[in-house]
Amino acid sequence: MITTPRPGARPTVSDEGPQRQLTDRATPERWGRLLAGALALPDVVEGHSQVSPVSSRALFLRDRSEPVVPWTSLAPEGRLEPVHLHGVDDTSVHLCLPAERGRQLTELGWAIPHQYEDFGTEFLVYGPRDDDEVAVVLSVIEESLAFARDPGDERPAHSPA
Repeated sequence: MITTPRPGARPTVSDEGPQRQLTDRATPERWGRLLAGALALPDVVEGHSQVSPVSSRALFLRDRSEPVVPWTSLAPEGRLEPVHLHGVDDTSVHLCLPAERGRQLTELGWAIPHQYEDFGTEFLVYGPRDDDEVAVVLSVIEESLAFARDPGDERPAHSPA
C-alpha cells in the first residue's frame, strides 16, 4: 500500500467532462505496460466501460457481475466496474476506493476526487510517469478491486442528488 508522496506538481485535469488528465501523461509504451499489468491481475476481465469514452478499458471481475454495494462501482446501476483506464491520449485511471483511502492518496498527490462522484468513493489516479509509478498505480488498482470484492463497513460519504 503506497504511503509516500508523488513527487512533483500535480498534472492539469480538465474542468469539463469527461474528466481527463491533460498534462504530464504516461507515454504510450508506459500506458501499455499499465494496461497489460492490470489485465494480468487475477480474475480481471477487460471490457468496454459503461460510463467512460470508448478509448477507455474497463476492468471487470470474472467472478462478480453485480456490486456488493453501489459505491464500489463507477457504474453503480450496471455491471460492476470498479476501475477503468482512460485511453493513451489521457492515461489517468478512474476507480473506487474506501473514502478515507482516497483522501490519503489525494493528500499524497496520487489522486483527486472524481469530477462526477456520487458517493465520495470515486477517484482519478494520475497516469504513471515512470516504471516505479506503473507499479504504484497497479497497486492502487489492486486496492480498488479488493474494495469491490469486500467493501467491509464502508458507507458512502454522501448520497447521489
